[in-house]
Parts: sequence; C-alpha cells; structure tokens
Amino acid sequence: MNDRPVLELRDVSKSFPGALALENVDFDVRAGEVHALLGENGAGKSTLIKIMAGVHTQDEGEYVVDGRAVPVTSPRDARDLGVSVVFQELSQVASLSVAENVFFGRLPSRGAGVVDQARLHREAREYLHAVGLTVDPATRLGFLSVAQRQLVEIARALSQDAKVIAMDEPTSALSHTEIETLFHLVEQLSARGVAVVYVSHKLDELFRVSDRITVLRDGRKVAERDTERTDADELIRLMVGRELDSLFPRTPASPAHPGAPLLEVEGLTSAMVRDVTFSVHAGEVVGFSGLMGAGRTELARALFGLDATTAGTVRVGGRTVPRHSSVQATRLGIGYVPEDRKADGLVLVSTVRANMTLAILRRLAHIGSRVNRSAERSIARDTVERLRIKAGSIEQQVAALSGGNQQKVMLARWLVKEDLKVLILDEPTRGIDVNSKSEIYRLVAAIAEQGVAVLVMSSELPELLSMCDRIHVMRDGRIVDGYRHDEATQEKLMSSALGGR
Repeated sequence: MNDRPVLELRDVSKSFPGALALENVDFDVRAGEVHALLGENGAGKSTLIKIMAGVHTQDEGEYVVDGRAVPVTSPRDARDLGVSVVFQELSQVASLSVAENVFFGRLPSRGAGVVDQARLHREAREYLHAVGLTVDPATRLGFLSVAQRQLVEIARALSQDAKVIAMDEPTSALSHTEIETLFHLVEQLSARGVAVVYVSHKLDELFRVSDRITVLRDGRKVAERDTERTDADELIRLMVGRELDSLFPRTPASPAHPGAPLLEVEGLTSAMVRDVTFSVHAGEVVGFSGLMGAGRTELARALFGLDATTAGTVRVGGRTVPRHSSVQATRLGIGYVPEDRKADGLVLVSTVRANMTLAILRRLAHIGSRVNRSAERSIARDTVERLRIKAGSIEQQVAALSGGNQQKVMLARWLVKEDLKVLILDEPTRGIDVNSKSEIYRLVAAIAEQGVAVLVMSSELPELLSMCDRIHVMRDGRIVDGYRHDEATQEKLMSSALGGR
C-alpha cells in the first residue's frame, strides 16, 4: 500500500440553512487501501461522500488529489479526477438496458451518432462479470432486483477506471452470497491499487474489509483508528459519545404461551407465498429469516392486504381479516412498517405530524370529517418527545430527518394507535446507525410488553436471534423450519435457508 493519499479532504466544512453538517473534517484514502467511514445517521457521512462525489462543494477546506488542491464543483469534475461514488440510493435509468446504464453518458460510437451495440454489450459483460452479475447486458434495468441494480452501479464505477471508489452502504440490499461476492470484489480492487472508501453501519463488515476506520459524530471527526487496533465496543462508544448498556434490551422467552394466539395464519397463498401457516401470541416476538427472495417481504405484504392472496385465512383476535384490504387490516388492529420506508411508508413531502397520525385520522375526526388538529398536534408532540425523535418541530418535513428518525416516525404511526394488536416489521433497522438500532430494539421490546404480537422480517441474523421468542425460516415462499429462541443459532438458520440439514 502506498503511504501517499490519492484523495484528501482537508479541513472541510459545510453548512446548510439552519444546520452545520461538517466542521473542519480531515479525511484521506491511499492507493490499495480500504478506509471505512462510520457514524450515526446525521453524523455527516453522507455530506462528506457527496463532497467527494462533487454533488456538494465544501464551504471551507481543500479537495486534494495526488497532493494537488483542485476545484471540484460537479460530479463530472470528480469523475474526471478518477473519483467515483456508488450511492445507497441509486441514480439509474430503469427504462434503459443494463449495458446503457454501465456506460451512461459514455456510449461507444461507430460514428455519426450511431451506438456500437456489439462493443457496448461486450465491454459491459466484462464489467458485469467482474462484479459477479450474470445477466444479459441487453436486459432492461427495471427488470432487475434492487440487489442486482446495486451491482450494476458498481460495474459502472469500474468502467470509469476510477482511482477512488466510494461505496455508501453497498450491502444494504444484497443477499449473503452477493455480499461475499462484493467482499471479494473489494479485495480485488485493493490488490489493483484502487482506493476504496467504505461506508456501512455494519461493524462486522468494517472489520472484515477495512484497513482504517474514521468515526464522525455531529459533523466532526472524533477518531481515526487502524482496524486491527480497535474493537466494536470502542467504535460504538466513539460514535454515540457514551456506552450502550445493551444493544438488544429484550430477553426472549421460550416457554409455550397460554391461551389462544392473537394472530392466526392458515394456508396463506399468494403469487410469491405458498401455503404459509403460523400463529403469534400476545406479547410474543416472532422472527422470519431466509435469503433474499425467500418470501419474507411478500408474506408481510400479504398479511397487511397489499398483495393479493388466492387462498388461506388471517385472523386477529378470532376475527377474520378481509383479503386484499390494508384499510380493513388497519381497522382490525394490524400495523405494518415496510422495508423501504421512503418508497412505501412515508409521505416524504409531508410533515412529521401528518406522517405520525395517518393511521388514527378516523379517531381524530369530528362530525363532518374534520380532523381535531389540536389533538393531533398534542399527540405528535408527546410522541416525538417520548421516542426522542430528533426533529426541528412536528411541522418539519419528514424527508429532512435522518434514517433512524424516519424509522421512529414510521413506528410512531402505529404506537399512537390505541387498538394495535399486531405489528409487522420488515427490515426494521435497515440502513440506520447502531445507536438508532438500539432505540428501535427498545421500542419493539416495549411494544411487545404491551401485549402486541410482533412479527420481524429481517436479514440480520443477530437481530433475530437476540430479539425473537421463535424464528421461522422461509425458502421459496414457504416456511421450511422453525426454532425456539433457546435452540436457534446462526448456523442452523443459514443451513435451513440454504436447504441444508
């Protein structure tokens, strides 16, 4: 590894209206090095990455490439200098082919404005192969899964012959196998002398792939550590500025629950879910594990009435939930926090208050369908305080909140519902920092203690093992195994998911 930095951000500061995002931050990465960037949501990681990409320009400080300060005012400036960023929220054109997205803005030409399709597909196939993606380059990008589209974006960065590649939460939508492929790719890039900036909330990933770790907190650089000379406890303490008493506050129980179950599902079948039967008692947390595509999200959507079902019944407290109606599911006491909070859960252009009270508007409505705004504001203010949601006010646009606080708003929507009986959580801590995760876990534990039946769909095995009384494993849309808390292990869950014994 070369000791001279390829890229340096020196004494960088950046402000937005009403907020100081970065203050005098130094960051550098060397050729052949993997330098991880760690911090809570709102710590300044995204702003630093966007300055690196040329999306934002620093207010103060220098952008230095190969020892020379350079002006970078646009993404094209950054790319021309050999700096490429793969963002968590992908900027792609779904209507174009995979190959056209890999070489977007740089399509090979045969002259007279005619694209050389043969060369385009040949060269795209090479980069797709490098990231372990075996799809036809002519395939329309919109037909690919989120995980596959993530790999296409990495292939695009490789095609730009970048000296520095920054990856923002690159494994957030990848399966176990795809994650291993990504790790192998990072090792290959490092061996070729490419400098990699790796942003992730998953500490185990950082210890697996990185050489150095820089920690940001409240827009400031608080520490830089050689990875081999630190541990998870120190990093968590640096991130949050204090010790976390317990990441998982709930101690699951394994004895049988007396009485009738609160949620009963029998033979539920949809396009992606096949003959699923299970039950959940009041106060119980039941997890659903499985590889990507196993059917966890589809089961959650079918239970809440978002996906059409062709067979089976769902009962809450002995009452049958009508099919294909999330409105009826909500009225009978089912709540649902989707995997993608921005696309499927939150009204981003609306306020914290309005997002929180969507599920209780009928309760707040006067005769003539007028909502009691005073009561609504009171509920929202109390909930913001109780859940420690960091927002300027209840009238702040929810899009401006960090990921962890957005997730709390999603949970709050159901916590304010007095008749909540069943809560379905799909990837409840995806893309949020460790401190926000701990707070979410505490909320889930409190919800269960109130007698709500909680379902957790998650790809994070430690999360399931630490929170759940029972865990079902799904494969190909079916439940293939089930484990009590006291008998479940990561090895058993993974073996069941893969079809082993």
